[in-house]
Amino acid sequence: MGLFGRMIVGMLPIVPRFFVGWIAKRYIAGKDLDSAVELMLRMQEQEGACFTVDVLGEEITDIAEAQGFIEEYERVLDRITEHRLDAHLSVKPTAFGVLLDERQASVNLERLLRKAAEQDIFIRLDMEDRRVTQATIDICLRMHELGLTNVGVVLQARLLRTPADITAITEKLGPAADFRICKGIYLEPAEVAHTGYREVVDAMNDCIEAMLDSGAYVGIATHDHPVIKHSLESLTARGMGPGIPDPRKGAAPERSGKGPGYEFQMLLGVRGNVRRRLKSRGHKSRVYLPYGDRWYEYSIRRLRENPDVAAHIARAFLMPWTNRR
Repeated sequence: MGLFGRMIVGMLPIVPRFFVGWIAKRYIAGKDLDSAVELMLRMQEQEGACFTVDVLGEEITDIAEAQGFIEEYERVLDRITEHRLDAHLSVKPTAFGVLLDERQASVNLERLLRKAAEQDIFIRLDMEDRRVTQATIDICLRMHELGLTNVGVVLQARLLRTPADITAITEKLGPAADFRICKGIYLEPAEVAHTGYREVVDAMNDCIEAMLDSGAYVGIATHDHPVIKHSLESLTARGMGPGIPDPRKGAAPERSGKGPGYEFQMLLGVRGNVRRRLKSRGHKSRVYLPYGDRWYEYSIRRLRENPDVAAHIARAFLMPWTNRR
């Protein structure tokens, strides 16, 4: 699939923008907040879906640009509350200025977290490339020190440092630690990351085991059948599952909008049939829902950074019945 994906990415310069938009509409909730809210209301009513909302855009070039993201996310918080949506936020630290001024980025994120805490809404700090891995973790820990415990972080299984990060975070936060674990879309060099499919899957499974054993909340973000199978087996082995209070010693009590110590998470438009099947069996299954006027840049970046995504999209395009939203 890697060669096929690279072939598709190689064709991107000649693909018309309107065609990219036509494909992207399956994976993006729309260009504005109204479109995103409309889709969430429909999916929540039709299938009881829950969400984590991402405003598209990242890596600002002027710290003043962060204000636009703060204000847009504040509008999202208000709409979540207004419509009683089962939704959290996902934010990218580079959009809040972490590469320009980490202190100011922390201040910006603190403002958003305080408003979210007032509305009992959780915020996830997305993990970007290795330039900001430590800074993202540091900001998460700093927010907990300020008493803002409605925040968690994403870790990427492909990074070699991740097992040590799991240990360090859980030692500091205990059961308040809240992770999303994913393979990681950023293809890093071999000196800092696993690069083969099997070793990334194995690393992902090991991270899930470590997180579950730590007592942390674990958002399992995957569309990969072997990882889902392993996760289900790991949950069963620990006496965890739908409708069962988290049995792990020292684990945090169930939080608003959360599952019993774990949940599954999948991208909008990708293997919705698998997500719905997990939900039908009682597992909390969350949709990662991006929206915004930077849909084109988001789409092209994801395809260029990880050509396998392009292959999945091509498969969904050619055989749409395999991949309903």
